[in-house]
Amino acid sequence: MVDADQTFVIVGGGLAGAKAAETLRSEGFNGRVILIGDERDHPYERPPLSKGYLTGAKERDSVFVHEAAWYAAHDIELHLGQAVTAVDREARTVRLGDGTVIRYDKLLLATGAEPRRLVVPGTELAGVHHLRRLAHADRLRQVLAALGRDNGHLVIAGAGWIGLEVAAAARGYGAEVTVVEYEPTPLHRVLGPELGQLFADLHSDHGVRFHFGVKLTEIVGQDGMVLAVRTDDGEEHPAHAVLAAIGAAPRTALAENSGLALVDRADGGGIAVDESLRTSDPDIYAAGDVAAAHHPSLHTRLRVEHWANALNGGPAAARAMLGQLVSYDRVPYFFSDQYDLGMEYSGWAPPGTYDQVVVRGDTGKREFIAFWLKEGRVLAGMNVNVWDVTEPIQQLIRSKAAVDPEALADPSVPLESLVG
Repeated sequence: MVDADQTFVIVGGGLAGAKAAETLRSEGFNGRVILIGDERDHPYERPPLSKGYLTGAKERDSVFVHEAAWYAAHDIELHLGQAVTAVDREARTVRLGDGTVIRYDKLLLATGAEPRRLVVPGTELAGVHHLRRLAHADRLRQVLAALGRDNGHLVIAGAGWIGLEVAAAARGYGAEVTVVEYEPTPLHRVLGPELGQLFADLHSDHGVRFHFGVKLTEIVGQDGMVLAVRTDDGEEHPAHAVLAAIGAAPRTALAENSGLALVDRADGGGIAVDESLRTSDPDIYAAGDVAAAHHPSLHTRLRVEHWANALNGGPAAARAMLGQLVSYDRVPYFFSDQYDLGMEYSGWAPPGTYDQVVVRGDTGKREFIAFWLKEGRVLAGMNVNVWDVTEPIQQLIRSKAAVDPEALADPSVPLESLVG
């Protein structure tokens, strides 16, 4: 039974935490809601950091989940610029960096992820960047503009979503861009070789240079500034700035130190939660990038590092904290904007899990839908410059029905008619 005497604490000032706080109030919870974030900025969304805000198309204020006054208006207590240093599960308290101890009845860990670091000589040089936080985007936006003005070179380590979106933004400013990637194509671990090449061609058409099949081994500098990077094939590439875009690691230290069950890094890492986003402690929940949830429909455990998971996972955890019956079974979803290409991806089909890729439309014009199938069942779909098809794609995934590949590839056959 939830009552006004209870205190719900949310650790994490991102989208998942902010939407959880919003949901607690909209669902009628009138106890204390305390939101703790280790950044001084109010909770914000991360996609604009590598998209609209980074490119200059949107202003800084556009990234925030709510206006600053919203939190006081909804009686949500904010502790910003404060890290939680410990969770005492027996006492049901959290300790902040300044020594403040806060008791909780229910606790939500929405601590997110942090960028993986390059472990090579030269990372201490000025001009080596990561992109995860708003402060990173503030600085990188200035750097890209300066590189564009001065015909400077940006080297990006990693051809994942962040690396490619920053490459597109940098070219928009006029900077020279080289991407170093160990895999044979961009996005190889997400899209496989069949579609990864399309993104290589897209960026090459816009002047990005790729160096595949190699690893960055050293950042070379002079007088504390970046001059070049070296790769393990002996090549040297000029650079005035370097972006490390080699993935993110879930921020699990609090959970680990308090004895909560975790998932092995080899299996994606994160805090292990059930389909209601409850951890191994019945009073503690986890949502967003840090949560590795059992997916009741896909019958596997997934940790999804994308906007939609934070947007929907935070509210789902909040409802579970209120005692509602929750089964978090959203189809994984993400989107990307690069130059004039917009795409949406639904599902889960890493290389090795599918046996066929079916394309509907024209890849040459970059207007198509790609489907990843296993034994005729749709595991995932990606629509590129084709819109308003996410719902039928997700219905195909959820139905788990075998479909005719020829009908799936035929644009004259409505997708809705293929749902079993």
